[in-house]
Amino acid sequence: MKVVILCGGKGTRLSTKGEVVAKPLVEIGGMPILWHVIKGYAHYGFREFILCLGYGGEAMRAYVESRVADVSADWAIDCVDTGLDTNTGGRIKRIERMIRDHTFFVTYADGVADINILRLLEFHRGHGRIGTMTTVNPISQFGEVMMDGAGLVKEFVEKPPLHRWINGGFFVFDRGFFRYLRDDSVLEREPLESLVRDQQLYSFRHTGFWCCMDTYKDTIALNELCRNGAPPWGVWAK
Repeated sequence: MKVVILCGGKGTRLSTKGEVVAKPLVEIGGMPILWHVIKGYAHYGFREFILCLGYGGEAMRAYVESRVADVSADWAIDCVDTGLDTNTGGRIKRIERMIRDHTFFVTYADGVADINILRLLEFHRGHGRIGTMTTVNPISQFGEVMMDGAGLVKEFVEKPPLHRWINGGFFVFDRGFFRYLRDDSVLEREPLESLVRDQQLYSFRHTGFWCCMDTYKDTIALNELCRNGAPPWGVWAK
């Protein structure tokens, strides 16, 4: 089974100096976050990857050619230029010919989690629809103030989990999903909305660790977790 990783974005919010970087190559614990994403799938036996490249594609291709073989010789990684400014759904559409199996994974190159990929796949096959999206309860960036109806403050809650589910990536799709994609599609809009309309999308609720490396602050936090020992998303170390 192929694992498609969306690697085309710019890490414009990952530096205090405003540099634009290839987000998948930002290092966490001494290795690019892309390595952490790949390592999580490989731990469960999925070792065939398609990287949908965009910004910084040549740097990622060079990393794969020069470094990945040193880390693990049994990872098969295809680097595909899917366009500098192509939207997420369009990037997936452009690698359609490379998907031979009935089912394939899709995820982002900037999200890490301790998801059991085998359970995710089992859940997808169990409901028999076209798509599965992992949903998560992220931690709020802010503390919460609890008060009564009159406004009397009762307590402070430090950065609680949000009381709603959001898209956490780690998708599973059947090949029928390509019918919902166009060359200019934004994955998170028309394609997923159309699956919902057709009752073809299920949610796999993940309550364990999840983090999206969206800002410089996230990068610092993820590196701190690595310095404190085995990272919570490191299923291969448990």
